[in-house]
Amino acid sequence: MAAAPLRVLACGDVEGRLEALFGRVRAIQGKSGRFDMLLCVGNFFGATSEAEWAEYRTGAKKAPIPTYVLGANDQETVSYFPDVSGCELAENITYLGRRGLYSGTSGLQIAYLSGTESQDEPAPAYSFSKKDVAELKTSLLSTPNFKGVDILLTSPWPRDVGTFANSAGEIDTKKCGSKLVSDLAASLKPRYHFAALEKAYYERLPYRNHTVLQETPQHVSRFIALADVGNTSKKKYLYAFSIVPMSLMDPAELVKQPQDVTESPYRKSQKEAQKTKAPLYAEEEPACQFFFDLNKHQGKKRPSDGKDGGNSQPKQVKKPSQPTGPCWFCLASPEVEKHLVVSIGTHCYLALAKGGLLPDHVLILPIGHYQSVVDLSSEVVEEVTKYKAALKEFFRSKGKRYVLFERNYRSQHLQLQVIPVPLDHCTSEDIKESFIAQAQEQQIELLEIPEHSDITQVARPGTPYFYVELDTGEKLFHRIRGRFPLHFGREVLASEALLAVPQRADWRRCATERAEEAAQARAFRRDFQPFDFALRA
Repeated sequence: MAAAPLRVLACGDVEGRLEALFGRVRAIQGKSGRFDMLLCVGNFFGATSEAEWAEYRTGAKKAPIPTYVLGANDQETVSYFPDVSGCELAENITYLGRRGLYSGTSGLQIAYLSGTESQDEPAPAYSFSKKDVAELKTSLLSTPNFKGVDILLTSPWPRDVGTFANSAGEIDTKKCGSKLVSDLAASLKPRYHFAALEKAYYERLPYRNHTVLQETPQHVSRFIALADVGNTSKKKYLYAFSIVPMSLMDPAELVKQPQDVTESPYRKSQKEAQKTKAPLYAEEEPACQFFFDLNKHQGKKRPSDGKDGGNSQPKQVKKPSQPTGPCWFCLASPEVEKHLVVSIGTHCYLALAKGGLLPDHVLILPIGHYQSVVDLSSEVVEEVTKYKAALKEFFRSKGKRYVLFERNYRSQHLQLQVIPVPLDHCTSEDIKESFIAQAQEQQIELLEIPEHSDITQVARPGTPYFYVELDTGEKLFHRIRGRFPLHFGREVLASEALLAVPQRADWRRCATERAEEAAQARAFRRDFQPFDFALRA
């Protein structure tokens, strides 16, 4: 028999307006029935609290529902909280304490952190420090089989919570809030996280707590910021929800992913904290050949169809297929605009893009007819890799990094689009975030491919897909199952967030005279010459 859900109310800054809060709670319970508890974040007391509070402190009045509150956020209200480890402040009103985990008889687990972020050690009585957060994390993460907590209560918002998400309105989530709270939320994986202090209501889209294709699915997290009680703008300050404790839920039900789920907003800060990873471009294990089952979105491995078991035998050489009609990119074809060609190898060549985003927007193309990267023979893949390395070195010498993308959809010849972006313009993480954010806006599921894996382990020949690769080796992938915007890759890079040339998103609007194209190709060929391995063959 399924466990009965608990009915919970969460509230933003009360600021001493106890009559307004508890009056509203009584009204809600009169209409909707009894709730099990009220959780208050932000400033519970305010500058004019004393008169109202005295009636509750002396027992003249009683809170209508068990109420749990966080501690002070400023020096003026510290005196209301006599015991830093938590205590009953009045009948039915409990101060949880400075930091810790509250576990009720129901099994519900509520992690809490009182105060605002401080750089000082030890932190003032109304603040928390890096050490406080580290100790709270350690105490919880050391619990056997820790999967997360049901609820996290903090007063400050987590920094960057709006990344990959719906707008937070007037609140700039890149500047607002606490990085320590972000770190705590990323580690504790709360199913619900409540915060306040900004006098705003914001319900973020739910986000994942696992990396797709690398980790088994976990429950999602929901962040809700609440406004202040009785605010004149009628912003929401009370939030009602039902929850079954994680420990009592069916595991399959717990990890169900809603339609509007996003990537974790804290992924960037988590990666910065993990700088002990293997170097980029480390060699893959030859015995680790596998395909990812994208229908399950899990990182489970299953053997490839080869008969050689785990042995690393050379594969049979793939021969390029023949185009069904005229091809603009087969080098032997009369349709090829050869004045754009800037380098020719044994199996591949480089050509400037016609109507490129920038004058040094270049394509890596196979000489023979291959439709996509997953169709390439091993010797062509090897030369593609050489061109990538040469272009990376070339663009870095000019103070740029490259972004590469492929659209295997409504195209018959592989085109690897390589676009340089100035190093001082944005970081690789900015580029990745722009792709993911704009994909989400268009309801495109862009997934990160595990490090040291490649596109052939995700897609089989004939699979329509869109693929992005950064010069850090990070890769994003979308399996195309219906319609797909043909200019998506260019639109993201042309956007104001990156190259700021939105008028050049469609190549057909970037026509250039043939003489100018030829001059740009000559200039690129001259500059690229010291990096062109094909000239040294």
